Amino acid sequence: MTRLNRVLMVGVALAALASAPAWADVKIGLGAPLTGPNAAFGEQMKRGIDAAAKALNDAGGVNGEKIVVVYGDDASDPRQGVAAANELVGQDVVAVIGHFNSSVSIPASAVYSEEGIVQITPASTNPQLTEQGQKTTFRTCGRDDQQGDIAGAFIAEKFKGRNIAIIHDQTTYGKGLADATKAAMNKGGLTEKMYEGITVGERDFSAIVSKMKQAGIDVIYFGGLHNEAGLILRQAREQGMNAQFISGDGIVTQEFWGITGNAGEGVLMTFGADQRNSPAAKDVVAKFRAENYEPEGYTLYSYAALQAWAQAATKAKTFDGPKVAEALHDGTEYKTVLGDLAFDAKGDRVKTDYVFYIWNSGKYAEASPGELAKVGGK
Repeated sequence: MTRLNRVLMVGVALAALASAPAWADVKIGLGAPLTGPNAAFGEQMKRGIDAAAKALNDAGGVNGEKIVVVYGDDASDPRQGVAAANELVGQDVVAVIGHFNSSVSIPASAVYSEEGIVQITPASTNPQLTEQGQKTTFRTCGRDDQQGDIAGAFIAEKFKGRNIAIIHDQTTYGKGLADATKAAMNKGGLTEKMYEGITVGERDFSAIVSKMKQAGIDVIYFGGLHNEAGLILRQAREQGMNAQFISGDGIVTQEFWGITGNAGEGVLMTFGADQRNSPAAKDVVAKFRAENYEPEGYTLYSYAALQAWAQAATKAKTFDGPKVAEALHDGTEYKTVLGDLAFDAKGDRVKTDYVFYIWNSGKYAEASPGELAKVGGK
């Protein structure tokens, strides 16, 4: 073989390698509020995806490639969320786990959908997210209309003839959840006495608390997140209100009790069944606790999101977003720390498992039938 032929053959080989898809690392994006008022939830999401990525890599990766997580901080701001989404796309992520707030996930989903990138949110519950017709958008949590059905029906049953205040934070999530709960409560034959919006970031709620007190409110239902929820409750107790406080998955963090202190005793909230005690999550939970971290809130939902994506990518034998999305949509039940997860044509979970939790002595746990039976008694 002549020297010229050898050079030509090497050139052909290099050209072939250059044209073949090569994944030194597979980048997965995390879109979350890593800073700002909801950083506690961002930390839950980060813990979940980081642990899931490590477990997958220890087992050989996905399609033989190593997962690397890259982070996009949205600070719970829709505009920053879109910027973070574009940054993640610019880093060539093949999928995104996120975001936390529905008001961030919805505009960010347009960025991911246009690029054919799978987005799986562990926390955004507003129905609009999966009602847009995007084929690459999914969630491992439930929806506000499902959560609201449970809360609204419960309030209508337990507090018939009583005075109800529906308060929300005017966000996509908070107002959406409050409205879903209101609709279910009204369907159950109970009409609210007050319906009010507050402003995110506000700290003095004395005016609205005074208004509720004058109206003789027996139940405060709040649609929003833990910061405002905790302050409203604490200030209501300081004014002598003993109304039952009920909220949703936006207060599933120990920071809620950090704001309320003993005022949080007996608060009810809706959230998915606690999977920390399930066989599917046993080993993962043990690893978290061995690292002195309690996998509360959306930790396992984030872990499950990456698990579902990884299994779908393995099934599709590719990282191509639309093809992975097809695998997620095909009815397969993927094995996760949340149990078997399957997604419908919209990207929602086929099965949801909302239950009530109750806060006692600084901790929350699923409310027992006995505890729920006592709620509403005069």
